[in-house]
Amino acid sequence: MTTILVTGGTGTLGRHVTERLRAAGHEVRVLSRHTPPYAVDLREGGSGLDAAVTGADTIVHCATSARGGDEQAARNLTAAARRAGAGHLVYISIVGVDRVPFGYYKTKLAVERLVEESGLGWTVLRATQFHDLVLTVLQGMAKLPVLLLPARVKDQPVEVTEVAARLAELAQGAPAGRADDMGGPEVRTFDSLARAYLKASGRRRAVVKFPLRGAAYDAFRDGGHLAPERAVGKGTFDEYLRKRFPATAAHR
Repeated sequence: MTTILVTGGTGTLGRHVTERLRAAGHEVRVLSRHTPPYAVDLREGGSGLDAAVTGADTIVHCATSARGGDEQAARNLTAAARRAGAGHLVYISIVGVDRVPFGYYKTKLAVERLVEESGLGWTVLRATQFHDLVLTVLQGMAKLPVLLLPARVKDQPVEVTEVAARLAELAQGAPAGRADDMGGPEVRTFDSLARAYLKASGRRRAVVKFPLRGAAYDAFRDGGHLAPERAVGKGTFDEYLRKRFPATAAHR
């Protein structure tokens, strides 16, 4: 049994990683901004962060913030990990961060580099977008009377529990550097994902596709965020939707 710290351990991915590692018999510490005893804002660091990493053999870094500050958080985490003598830092990233000039992707790539240059043993796993994120995006779009979609964009959503299982597996092994990318089982047009969501949720919306401009859109349209050669995920988006909307599925 080893001691493993999971940052963002109450989040969409982190809570599943935590469950997997505990089931495997490890002592798991959960770090998040609001969960004692390791309630720490990584962007601020401090003595609470030092306490969280002290004695941890491995750190799985799942924490991220839509409000920004991920690079500073990574600097604080890697510095604390070095002081504590942690042996392995595992980071979850996104497929295409080096190919798509999108703001959040640029940040993830910068954090990858901080991890690689940290002086710690490290592993980075890039995954495609989770089913949960695709659903959240579509639910937001469906608040309008018309579902407006970017034209000619595809996606390859993956089941978050499968990514968690792979991340937990990597955390229990030796530092591996860049692990093989992990993609969902299907590359699908965003249009087909949207229509599957509307059908599963019982919502009626007109779907309109329109082109965008800019380097980021061009890269998404060209599939820079996809990994068809690494379609190792098993759970499909349709299966995920049936679980999320069981009542609708039962009446079809």
